[in-house]
This record gives sequence, C-alpha cells and structure tokens, in this order.
Amino acid sequence: MKKLIFLSVMALMAVRSIAQNIQSIPVGSAAPSTEVKMKDVSGKEVSIKDAMNQNGVLIMFSCNTCPYVIKNQQRTKAIADFALKNKTGVIIINSNAAQREDADSYKAMQEYAEKQGYKYYYTVDENAQLADAYGATRTPEVFLLDASGKLVYKGAIDDNPADAGNVKKEFLKDAITENTAGKTVSVKESRSVGCSIKRKS
Repeated sequence: MKKLIFLSVMALMAVRSIAQNIQSIPVGSAAPSTEVKMKDVSGKEVSIKDAMNQNGVLIMFSCNTCPYVIKNQQRTKAIADFALKNKTGVIIINSNAAQREDADSYKAMQEYAEKQGYKYYYTVDENAQLADAYGATRTPEVFLLDASGKLVYKGAIDDNPADAGNVKKEFLKDAITENTAGKTVSVKESRSVGCSIKRKS
C-alpha cells in the first residue's frame, strides 16, 4: 500500500514538473502544428487547419474527466456554437496522454462527445504533442486564431469558471466578436483555471 501511494505521488510530481517547463506561445505569433493530424471521435484524421473557417478557429484543450470541464460543459457548448455562428471553426483537443487507457480513452471520448451532442471535432492529442506545441497546461484552456493562423487570444472562457451565474467578463466571446468584426482583440490574454493536463512522464 505504501509503495502504491509513493508511486502515485511520484507520478503526480512528474506531471507537475513537466507542466512547469511548458511555455505558452505568445499572442500575435503564428500558431504551430496546424497541419498535424489527430484522430477525431468520428474516426477521421483531422488537423487544426481542417477546422479553420472564414474567421479563424477556436482551439480548446479539454477532456472527459476534469471537474472544471464537466461543470462548464454548457458554457463550452454555448461558446463553441457562438464561434460556429460567427464562422469560426472549433476543435476540441484531449491531451491527457497519461489517462489514455482510462477515463480519457478514445472510446470514452466518443461516448462523451455523443452524450454532450458535440457538433465539432474532438480529437486525441497523442503524447500531448499539440499541448506541448501551444504551451497548454490546463483543461479547459483556449487559443483563438484569426483567419491567417495568428494567435489573437488565449486563456479562459470567462472570468468565473466556478460560478456561471456570476460571470462579469466573457473574454472569449468578446474576442470572437472583435475578431469577426476585423477589430483588434482588446483583452488578449487571461488566466485559465482548471485541471492540469496529464502528460506522460
């Protein structure tokens, strides 16, 4: 039992140390790895570029299991639908490589996407390759690209992930609105709050 606890602690420390060494890409930079193919829950191989629409693409790092993701699922669907309405593509990426044989398995992702009624890509990020490229460390964490593939916003959906009833600033919605209108995004970055992405050590 003690050995099991020790191994669990060591695994958590490894995940934490990996996350601490990840550097998020800066706003204004060209997005990396947009042509990397990932397996979607539909069975197709798709990329961020495939999800790109007239006004850009919303990339969301998410999963099946994080309490913040589960609690914010209605907000996730609402903002994804808002993005699609504004001709902004959507791709949700599951980078929990350390839980791929468990609750974030491909089959579990398919079941989760069907249950949630996803109308957008939900992909497997093998070995957290895309999360590493973007410097994503949390779920949910979002990156909004404009039509040229430049990062215009990153961070959280809004300012209150714990309480949808007390949201005062809808960062991502405002960023999508401004980007769609051809304006400079006024709030370019916010702090994502959620569970750590479970990378393999």
